[in-house]
Amino acid sequence: MYLALLVIFLQCSELYSQKRVFTFNTVDIKVQPSVKVKNGAPLSITCHADISKSTDFQLKHNFTVFKDGKLVFMTVSDKRDARYEIPVARSSDTGDYECTVEAGGKTKSSNSLHVWVTGMTKPILTAEKKEVLEGEVVKLRCELPEEVPPLYFFFRKMKMNSTPKEKSVFESQRNFSVVEFPVEEGDNILQFDCFARRNVKLEFESSEHSKKTLVTVREPFIKPTLNVKPSSNITEGDRIQIECSTVVARMRDIEIILQKNKTILNSVRDEKLLKYSAVATLEDSGEYQCKVEQGRASKTTKLNIVVSELFPKPILAASVIKLDENKELTLSCSINGFQKANFSILRKNSNADIWLKNSKNLTMRVNVNDTGSYICKAEVKGIVKESKPVTINVYAPVSKPTLSVVSGLPEVVLGKSLLLICRSVMGTPPITFTFYKGNKIKETVVNDTYATFLDENIGQNDKGGYRCDAKNNHSSGMKTSNILNITVIVPIKNASLGSVPYGEVEDGSETVFLCSVKEGSWPIRFRIFRKTDREVLLFEKNENAHRVVWRREAMNRQDTGTYYCMASNRANVDVKSHPITISVILAAWQKGVIAAFVLILIAGAVTLTLWWLLCKKKKAKGPSMEMSGSALATNSPNEKLTRQHNDGDYYSGSGYIEGSENHMKSTDESKAPVQKGTETVYSEIRKANNDSVENRHSRLQGHPDAT
Repeated sequence: MYLALLVIFLQCSELYSQKRVFTFNTVDIKVQPSVKVKNGAPLSITCHADISKSTDFQLKHNFTVFKDGKLVFMTVSDKRDARYEIPVARSSDTGDYECTVEAGGKTKSSNSLHVWVTGMTKPILTAEKKEVLEGEVVKLRCELPEEVPPLYFFFRKMKMNSTPKEKSVFESQRNFSVVEFPVEEGDNILQFDCFARRNVKLEFESSEHSKKTLVTVREPFIKPTLNVKPSSNITEGDRIQIECSTVVARMRDIEIILQKNKTILNSVRDEKLLKYSAVATLEDSGEYQCKVEQGRASKTTKLNIVVSELFPKPILAASVIKLDENKELTLSCSINGFQKANFSILRKNSNADIWLKNSKNLTMRVNVNDTGSYICKAEVKGIVKESKPVTINVYAPVSKPTLSVVSGLPEVVLGKSLLLICRSVMGTPPITFTFYKGNKIKETVVNDTYATFLDENIGQNDKGGYRCDAKNNHSSGMKTSNILNITVIVPIKNASLGSVPYGEVEDGSETVFLCSVKEGSWPIRFRIFRKTDREVLLFEKNENAHRVVWRREAMNRQDTGTYYCMASNRANVDVKSHPITISVILAAWQKGVIAAFVLILIAGAVTLTLWWLLCKKKKAKGPSMEMSGSALATNSPNEKLTRQHNDGDYYSGSGYIEGSENHMKSTDESKAPVQKGTETVYSEIRKANNDSVENRHSRLQGHPDAT
């Protein structure tokens, strides 16, 4: 019975749960009156949940409203709608709104909806002071209490008959901003206002302008007065007096400054009057400025002064500006239309001008040290004027140039470049150097004391004819160097090594080596090396020839190895020959001694063997041999012949002699010259043998048997 009741209860629970099934269809968000409303108007945001149910049952809904991802409203209701009311909308309510509904463990959100509250509240502007002095600052504060940052603030300073001055400030964290405006000279009654802007969906929206704020300005001192005496017809030599004065309310920190073309002439502090006096010159003409400063306040008065010329600048004339040394030079100083003046002639110097003479004219015999700039000065009524400088150049003649090779020796390797230098020890620069190769001009260089010339890719025929000329502005003209002849060094080419005999050499015999080159300038340094486990220098000699012969008189087994030669000259390039291999073998007589010794050993062994056999046979036969003595005596000659014939099977004297002769013949044949490539090497060696008898004792190095 209990089991039946349990089954019935479970079925009823299942039927009850099936009746409470629901699902979200959509969640919508709506704005009234519209998504774009004016600042100050009411705003209503409604969230609606569209839900399907299996039966009609009560369901609690949790409504949440977000603006720009931040929670702004939340409520719980059994209804399917919830409303978020904003009685007075402000620009801060602008943003993206989204609604989320949660019920029975299920959640669904609406799409995002952008709401724009147009217009901004009017900013409030306040000034720290209503009255200020020139040079002070006006501190302003602009605020929008009902707006939220970020905001852009704009401040304006306005005065009569002037364009407003504007300052802007960006505030990212606060809804107000503070700025300062300086009070400048000429400011009297000032007006200020401000407004703000914000960025909504990449569009700027501006607020109204604030109410204007009035600020009055007082002068701390009056504009200065600038006077000059005499007031007109000022001529060079006159004394001028300049006065600058002002009226100040407070003397503390007052300063008066007199300037001409931004150059300060005089200044006073904590005084109302400035004086300046000077003897007028033509350079004193110009605009003068008197400036009064106190704190940030500044007032300026300007005055233009014209000084008439008493006399023009003198003119210095030279009889000639380029001349040879030991020639005469005349300098003359004059003033157009003016004769009565005190003249002096000077030479310019970096430290101080050098006085030469108090006169209009100067005549002197010059040398090279007199090269330089000259001026003359004229003085009238205490006014001194200076002429424009005149440059005089005095020339010493060039000396005969010398032409040489920069590297030192007058030689060059074939195909390389040749760098020449032409130098003239004496002569006033600039000097013009001209290089010749044969009769052709190759290059012209202007320099002080020397010049260089690079002749590239020297050929075998470029051996001489180099020269250079040098000249300057001296009247003596051109000087020519001696002709420079050049030695062209031909590098070594194709070294080769040969020997007689070639390949195999008998112990104790003589070997002749020939090292030769195809071409190359003399002298040539020849070296012959032997290479076994290390390289050994055997022979070295400098020759004015393309070949060298070296005789090695007594070869031994230690001389077996690989030989090569190296040749070089002043081109400093070592050229190595192909290696040749020399093997030192036994001489014929050494082979004969060894063969005889071996044959003797073999004959002795055979004799001992025969003796042993005879002794053994005698012991075995005994008396029978005695009984047959006559028979043996009768047959002994034939047996002897037979034994001698059998002994020939062990040793044949004639066979050995034949072999020895054949071996000696082969050895002698091996001593004959072996051809290496062609017959050229042998003919060279034969020729060298005849030409080099006196050189048999050439210097040898690096080998213990070299002597």
